[in-house]
Amino acid sequence: MEIRRRPPNPSVKVAHLEYGIPHPEEKPRHILEEIVWDKDREIAVARERVSLQQLQRQIVDLPPTRDFAAALRASCRKPAVIAEVKKASPSKGVIREDFDPVAVARGYAAGGASCLSVLTDKTFFQGGFDVLVAVREAVDLPLLCKDFILSPYQLHQARAAGADAALLIAAILTDQDLSYLSKVARSLGLAVLVEVHDAEELERVLSLEALLAPGGSGNPGAPPLIGINNRDLSTFTVDLATTDQLMAAFSERIRASHALLVSESGLFTRDDLDRVQGAGADAVLVGEALMRQPDVQTALEELIGG
Repeated sequence: MEIRRRPPNPSVKVAHLEYGIPHPEEKPRHILEEIVWDKDREIAVARERVSLQQLQRQIVDLPPTRDFAAALRASCRKPAVIAEVKKASPSKGVIREDFDPVAVARGYAAGGASCLSVLTDKTFFQGGFDVLVAVREAVDLPLLCKDFILSPYQLHQARAAGADAALLIAAILTDQDLSYLSKVARSLGLAVLVEVHDAEELERVLSLEALLAPGGSGNPGAPPLIGINNRDLSTFTVDLATTDQLMAAFSERIRASHALLVSESGLFTRDDLDRVQGAGADAVLVGEALMRQPDVQTALEELIGG
């Protein structure tokens, strides 16, 4: 799927005036492109409020990050669970009306999660970096900043807010962007979870040495993390066969890279967890299935235990 980073903006100048010209592709072609365009605007506004230099000064005195990959590997529950703090999504709308991120995070921690994922996108997921800060203060588990990261500025935001890892989405980033942002993240002590949706994206990721180099999580020897998202970005349908098929085709190369494999989306039952684990997943990222339950701790315990 092609993602244009910015809308076309043709214009013409007449004397000292400038006029916009309507363009047939001035509107986003799909939801992911709409999110990316909105994110560019959001970053620009954030930089006006807090400069990169200010964020860098905030980071200097922070304690080391927690080792995200080590927490997944050390889990006595297999596959390890990354439980997601998530109020809404563009495809499902509001998932949890009584959204209390601190209560949810504490429930996850008590229920056996190895790590947490926190949505920081405001427009489409109703999250925020303030949510990440609140969760960081409430629990001691490693935290993933889950957002549509396009700029090193966002990685500094994530680190300043208490993240231990950051998501990079192959579908919205070029190979150069993936390599560069991965290096910036690791320089900040952040682990990187690189997310793919299909064979083309996974092939790209496995061909980028910068992504597969050990590092991050404050541990130079930490393994790379690859996420397989079972959601089709063009239709938003979910199919666990995505994990099955990609692992069948790429398992040898993934294992040769020593990467940890995370299966994401569409995981609702213990049978689902067993299925992706059988395909080769070391961990799962679960959000909606837990956030829709009145008691997230009990829901997580039941999901893990079957």
